[in-house]
Amino acid sequence: MDGTLVDTEHLWWEAVEAVAGRPLTEADQPDVLGRPVEHTAHWLADTTGRPAHDLAAGLHREFADRVRAGIVPRPGALALLDALAARGVPTALVTASPRAVADVVIEALAAHRFAHSVTADDTARTKPEPDPYLAACRALGVEPAACVAVEDTATGVASAEAAGCAVLAVPSLAPIGAAPGRTVRDSLAGVTVEELSAMAGPALTVLSWNLWLGGAKVDDHRAKQIKVILDSGADVVGLQETAGTAAQELAEALGWHHHRAGENLGVISRHPITARFGDPDVGFYGATGVRVQVAPGRAVDVWTAHLHYTPYGPYESAFDGLPAAELIAHEEVRLAQMREALERIEKASEEGVPVILTGDFNCPSHLDRPEVAWPVTKAAEAAGLTDSYRQAHPDPAADPGHTWSPIHPAHEDGSGRPEPQDRIDYVLHRGLTVRGARTVVTGDPRPWPDVAENEWPSDHAAVLASFAFPVS
Repeated sequence: MDGTLVDTEHLWWEAVEAVAGRPLTEADQPDVLGRPVEHTAHWLADTTGRPAHDLAAGLHREFADRVRAGIVPRPGALALLDALAARGVPTALVTASPRAVADVVIEALAAHRFAHSVTADDTARTKPEPDPYLAACRALGVEPAACVAVEDTATGVASAEAAGCAVLAVPSLAPIGAAPGRTVRDSLAGVTVEELSAMAGPALTVLSWNLWLGGAKVDDHRAKQIKVILDSGADVVGLQETAGTAAQELAEALGWHHHRAGENLGVISRHPITARFGDPDVGFYGATGVRVQVAPGRAVDVWTAHLHYTPYGPYESAFDGLPAAELIAHEEVRLAQMREALERIEKASEEGVPVILTGDFNCPSHLDRPEVAWPVTKAAEAAGLTDSYRQAHPDPAADPGHTWSPIHPAHEDGSGRPEPQDRIDYVLHRGLTVRGARTVVTGDPRPWPDVAENEWPSDHAAVLASFAFPVS
């Protein structure tokens, strides 16, 4: 709203200056622009010693007075909203301003132009957290990957991108840099519905999931698996440890398409499968793939791989203290399996068709543990495949993304040693734009062996990644 729909950023700036009792500088921008009132009030409290509650009340009052005195629409904003309405494209207003202020603006300029609005009062966390954009997407009944968020501050951009939306950034006071999935413009003037549609583009959400021997260790596992898939919003699922029949049974229950390879691997898809790749009788370890027709003229190759589990690098590192050179040497079996998978991927690839590789690689990533050049993930990277989770969450300390193991806090040998938690399941890609990625675990799984009643029917966390196709 502020700085995107209406020209209120300077009014907010003036309100903060009035309450602070001093001019603001560029150094103050991170705590002022795009921030909720409470954040700025606490920031001022730290520097002035005044109560944050009193400061927040003053900020509300000063800003609301300025808004009522006169607000000016940003260039092109109302024209774009009206064009969207004419095309039947629903819109929502997402703001870090409180409801009382937002309603003043909405009533003055845009009451009929928004299907929904989300303010700082409507979610537990506001920008830069993803909560407000996720709430808006739910209200609109659409996936974040199908949405374009129009933002003018880095705080708002962070919120929208964390939710998985494409972003059109129109900076107001502070610059915003370009990034994957983000378009930067000087103004909304002249922006068309077609351009916004191209920014969103066709989307694809992919889940990688080791079912843990088909899920048989957990009661009612098939129904629980179906619920996980539906709740995740996945379009395609790369499966490992299918126990032979899981891919077909899940696909039939969902009304989806499926591909089964051997007794361990499978792919299910809500979109048609037009080709199948790899050895249909692949062993317990290996890879298989399909071509999925997402939309007219939009296909993607989706592969699933399962690599050998032993020797297991995190055990050798944590329990045996092996140095990097020995850890790398012990990856030979998995590296050979990965290289074979990459060769099959290249053999099946066609120009202009993106590739996704899902799988349980049973090894860490060099992006998470740079002190070891883990060769399996480095081989995939050398083949041009990008790690979607680490692309969406570049800091492994802040977002470790562990997938092994939600049910093994302690090692199975009874020693009481903590189980090394690690990221060993992946969704890699080539030729797509990552909209977002996260790990998936439902409920609060009880630890092994008391797992039969768990809501989560696996010993791995799953990995969910959302992609946009490149604009033609």
